[in-house]
Amino acid sequence: MNQIQSVCVYCGSSSGRSPAYGDAARKLGSALGEAGIRLVYGGGTRGIMGAVSDAVKESGGQVTGIIPRFLIDMEATERELQHLDELVVTEDMHERKHLMFQRSDAFVALPGGIGTLEELVEIMTWSQLGQHEKPVVIANIEGFWDPLARLFDHMSAEGFIHTAQRVRPLVIDDVAEIIPRLVELGAAEGDEGRAEIIERL
Repeated sequence: MNQIQSVCVYCGSSSGRSPAYGDAARKLGSALGEAGIRLVYGGGTRGIMGAVSDAVKESGGQVTGIIPRFLIDMEATERELQHLDELVVTEDMHERKHLMFQRSDAFVALPGGIGTLEELVEIMTWSQLGQHEKPVVIANIEGFWDPLARLFDHMSAEGFIHTAQRVRPLVIDDVAEIIPRLVELGAAEGDEGRAEIIERL
């Protein structure tokens, strides 16, 4: 496992109903910046997206935003995007997700909507199919992702997840634990080290 130098964060472009979501985004962003780990994300400057990006910048970190051309002005204005360290404008969502994957050493899913869910499930699917071994973290803020965990359990029980060992992200309730765990995971050698750290789901 390579050292974690960049982390892709999937999250909502809205703030959600609970203040805990924005607080978690800011704490994660600060931890990334302080650890010198680059944020790779969808480029939005609003909602949870904006909170995590702003916190990285305020903590002296680097931010790469990857956004499809058609989402500019919907999730961020061109002027707002100029504050990012690196901006990549793609032609469509598929190119965006591929570049986010290429640019990242690990993935974290904060609360979000259908887009966040789709990104998380896709990166887990690629793992199940043996296309990568990069760490995937579900930030289960106030139990936000509990219904998804129950769905995965149901799928497995019904015989539809045959390589469950490849679809086991770290599920972390306390956002303060995420970066230390990723750093630990990045330092672990081989699959045995990874297996000791991945504990549930």
